[in-house]
Amino acid sequence: MGRRTTRVGTIVLGRTKLKEQDLILTMMDTSGTQVRAVAKGARKPGSRLAARTELFCECDMLLSWGRGLPIVQEAEVRNRHAHLSRDLELVAAGSAMCEVARLTCYEGIEDPYLYRILSRALDALGEASTPQNVALLVSAYAIKVASHCGWRPEVDACVACGEVSMARFSVAAGGVLCESCAKDIAEALPITQAHVEWIASLILSRFDVLATCEVSQETSTFLVRLAHSWCATHLDARLRAFEFYAGL
Repeated sequence: MGRRTTRVGTIVLGRTKLKEQDLILTMMDTSGTQVRAVAKGARKPGSRLAARTELFCECDMLLSWGRGLPIVQEAEVRNRHAHLSRDLELVAAGSAMCEVARLTCYEGIEDPYLYRILSRALDALGEASTPQNVALLVSAYAIKVASHCGWRPEVDACVACGEVSMARFSVAAGGVLCESCAKDIAEALPITQAHVEWIASLILSRFDVLATCEVSQETSTFLVRLAHSWCATHLDARLRAFEFYAGL
């Protein structure tokens, strides 16, 4: 049986070296499905695919399907998200987003929301007013996607008893806790009402608002660490790119 070809819109989430000149690309297509494909010669100097298969690139790709992984026959860039190459912080922020995306999209399972929100989040990084706003965007993307996938933090009342007076936050328990319920949970962190409101904002606010709003260094650092811990725990994975970004 011959190979069949399909044309799909994709965002490149990851790249793995294959042989001397090839790459295995991990991508999300416009339906929200994860796709892995071989880009032959993509590491060869001067290759037409080299600049079209970079991390963050949104491309229209022609894939040829056979028994193994599909082969990238053509790639046309729609959005390179070139602003992400400005400095290390933006590269790290985009990489953290793509890492969460890779762990929340699956082969054969469609969810177009995942593609749309990642594309918008990567664009929003170029709109961020300050490094603190970049941190807000990374945190918001991670919490929004986790919430969409079923891991939404509870911030309205104690997850254990329903008490509206909140003093701690537990990633393992799933959200805020009152002082009484938190005493038996060793990893529960002290939290202020302002922090609770910020966590709610990560879920509800648009990226364009978060890209330009005023936020302190202390708050943005707290939210990045919380978002990282939340995703690592509930996705049951070590998020190396997110760790690197959080450590900058």
